[in-house]
Amino acid sequence: MPGLAPGPSVSEARELFPGASLRPYLNVGQRSLLAAPVRAAVRGFLDRWERGEPDKESLFQALERARVRFARLIGAHPDEVAWIKNVTEGFNLFLSSLEWRPGDEVVHCPDLEHPANLLPWQNLAARRGVRLVPAPADRGRLPSGRVAEAVGPRTRVVTVSTVTFAPGFETDLGPLREACREHGALLLLDAAQSVGTLRADVRRMGCDMLAVATQKGLLATYGAGFLFVRRELAESLVPAALGRFGVVGEGSEEQVPETHLPHGGIAYAAGARRFELGNFNYLGAVAAEAGLEILERFGAEPVDRHNRALAARLAGGFLELGLPVAGGPPGPHLGHIVSVGEVGAGAHDTVEDPRMESLHRRLAGARIEHSVRRGILRFAVHLYNDESDVDRTLEETGRWLRSRPAG
Repeated sequence: MPGLAPGPSVSEARELFPGASLRPYLNVGQRSLLAAPVRAAVRGFLDRWERGEPDKESLFQALERARVRFARLIGAHPDEVAWIKNVTEGFNLFLSSLEWRPGDEVVHCPDLEHPANLLPWQNLAARRGVRLVPAPADRGRLPSGRVAEAVGPRTRVVTVSTVTFAPGFETDLGPLREACREHGALLLLDAAQSVGTLRADVRRMGCDMLAVATQKGLLATYGAGFLFVRRELAESLVPAALGRFGVVGEGSEEQVPETHLPHGGIAYAAGARRFELGNFNYLGAVAAEAGLEILERFGAEPVDRHNRALAARLAGGFLELGLPVAGGPPGPHLGHIVSVGEVGAGAHDTVEDPRMESLHRRLAGARIEHSVRRGILRFAVHLYNDESDVDRTLEETGRWLRSRPAG
């Protein structure tokens, strides 16, 4: 990456994102700003394609470089990582490959989940009769203790988000991890809102599966993502869908040699690679590799600290202004997302509270980028944000408050 010495400060990251200087962009919960190195990598790929230069071998090499970088980011082995299109695909590929048994249960907290970690399970229940065991949310929090208490001898899976879709609280995985170990259940994680923005280590988290897309914390584009499956688990599964990249000997245009199909069987690829199907999103992989290189250069720990500090500053500022910050003062629940309003007072991307709707319009008019999710205003920071973004958001919010009629 030109112009950056090894181990630069996270404060230097902002200069890599041209959009960061245009306005406060507090919306990585939806998608990241595009970094100049990512754009250059994509442009270079398209330029080579225009000239007819990319060959399959070079494309496979780009895929593998990105796979290795992502595995390193989450503390996994590359064979435990598969390329997917998005989190929804990851969950569907995994759950459809489990051998479900009569009486199996899935414990989750549907009040807080994105459809990616909700609809696949509802469909499974309708098709296979698997019982869904819901744990109600606690004022916008995922009640880890309550969810853990719902885990029992029939629990096959516990599935949660590392950081909830709305309001964006970080999940305490400890009680869930212990409950799964006690009862032999699998712990699955939707990490769409955490990997890249917050430090992630799959061994420390104790998860069996994790899925993430690349357009948010990983600084890349839509249409690509990663599925982590613990190797021993992955190699015990027969994938419900299979393509040429999911078997031994692939990664090229050649047919699977007959020697890889002994006695009519199939030699599945190692680990999570068996879940990969047809041709990949090579453009997305090029973008992902460039985004992962940026994250690796600055370091997961410094990025985590940077994002948490900015979120705490924003949450504290909103509280000083008297706004209803979800979760109250900064604490263990706070990662990189700050939400204002009443959780559930709206649909997927609407807000019913007239006061919050007014604030949303004011901030949008001031070109302060944020999102509306289930009745709340959601502000999500990443390494390209700095204190000026937070302070400008708070200043504009203060002006809005002063402009409102008394009482």
